Amino acid sequence: MKRYDAIIVGGGHNGLVTAAYLARAGRSVLVLERRGLLGGCAVTEELWPGYKVSTGAYLVSLLQERIVRELELERFGYRVTPKDPSFFSVYPDGRHLFFWSDERKTLAEIAKFSARDAEAFPKYEAYLERLARLVESLLLVTPPQLPPKRAADFVDYLKLLAKFRGLGAREINGLVKIFTQSAADLLDEWFESPEIKVTLATDGVIGANGGPRSAGTAYILMHHCMGGVGGKRGLWGFVQGGMGAVSEAIAASARSHGAETRVNAAVERVVVRDGQACGVVLEGGEEIRGAVVASNLDPKLTFLKLVESKELDPEFRAAVARFRVEGTSLKINLALEGLPDFKALPGTPGPQHGATMHICPSIEYVERAWDDAKYGRPSQNPLIEMTCPTVYDPQLAPPGHHIMGIFLQYAPYTLRDATWDDLREPYGDRVLEVVAEYAPNMRDIVRERQVLSPLDLERRFGISGGNIFHGEMSLDQMFVMRPVAGWARYRTPVRGLYLCGSGAHPGGGVMGAPGFNAAREILKDF
Repeated sequence: MKRYDAIIVGGGHNGLVTAAYLARAGRSVLVLERRGLLGGCAVTEELWPGYKVSTGAYLVSLLQERIVRELELERFGYRVTPKDPSFFSVYPDGRHLFFWSDERKTLAEIAKFSARDAEAFPKYEAYLERLARLVESLLLVTPPQLPPKRAADFVDYLKLLAKFRGLGAREINGLVKIFTQSAADLLDEWFESPEIKVTLATDGVIGANGGPRSAGTAYILMHHCMGGVGGKRGLWGFVQGGMGAVSEAIAASARSHGAETRVNAAVERVVVRDGQACGVVLEGGEEIRGAVVASNLDPKLTFLKLVESKELDPEFRAAVARFRVEGTSLKINLALEGLPDFKALPGTPGPQHGATMHICPSIEYVERAWDDAKYGRPSQNPLIEMTCPTVYDPQLAPPGHHIMGIFLQYAPYTLRDATWDDLREPYGDRVLEVVAEYAPNMRDIVRERQVLSPLDLERRFGISGGNIFHGEMSLDQMFVMRPVAGWARYRTPVRGLYLCGSGAHPGGGVMGAPGFNAAREILKDF
């Protein structure tokens, strides 16, 4: 029986990053993926003949430049087209708003709503960038031990403090606020126009269990602003060939150094002997040996399903059970015979179709949408983001046709008086009704559709609770607390078992940082 240096459970992008770095270091690596294709949530699937859809994740920005460079992803086909304009928002009174990569054009748009806000916007951007740079310096580091146990642990804290040496009172105050404030409170300090505030606030609630006035959403807002495309910070882009091209480029890089990948290989359990992980057993009974095992699955699946309860301390298992993972995001994938024709800006195609198209007219609208979800109901009037990757990559659909992804808040995983199997399609109808209020032709151009509720995201992609981040990204579940206090350093209570997915620091998004960090710690331990 062949024995590997490392077995990676789950072929999502973070697991592939871990595999690639271990293979580059000369280790024998096997990646096991339960589905028929690699990538986890970052995949391209031909849902309907001729339509190649990014069924889960749909944009890229957070993928770390160091990873792109060191894994030579461009050599393996990774190409990103910046999204410009970045945002297009429509309002019930018939007005619209663009955000462009050209700041002058954006300021002119903002000035239509508020001259004061146009003056404030560059200062706000500079402020957020300063804070983002500070937090970005922590993305590719291993959190210190909490609580510290050895002298070396105290040294880690001193190194952490050194990163913030020389910060002024404004930056320190800003960091405290960004981790504790709501997105709405942050934006209220800078802007007066409701339209400007809600357009910026959307980044604070995407994937979050909270409304724009919920504490902690200011950090989620900044989290989505930490990346960039083509060297320009804050930009998001479409990957040529869909999001599966990201995962395939990472996998190809790993294979070029000798890593092996297997699909349709669902892991049933991690083999533990004398407290040491030494391999896995697949569904069907096949056992594969490995010196270490790294799980790209979320913490609940890893510790409550793959590892037998006798191998874990009951207190640790209880902490994992309390790790909050229920999601509130819903994705609809559409095949279109045309493009939505907005009453606020008639005509197709237009620059609006290359943007993230927002339907969320005010902070109050979004907060009411969250109110629905708090009580176990999908939002009657949800926050809607729409993207058309075919505007940039026409080969994803037949000639003259398009793909649209609708990503929305809020659709709670747990419903009060219904099931998602009953509500899925009726709710899909409701979402199209809301879009049609702003683009009346919407229902006429839909040829095919796929509605993925949080329950469907859980079933399809294997993410507990359908949470796109592998767990809530709230202050008590971040950094030294992710996934639980005392175990944020990628190692786990089982020797030789590591966590390399988004349930580890620094959390969710297609960034690759958890996989990078886990690989570094595994190599330290070899």
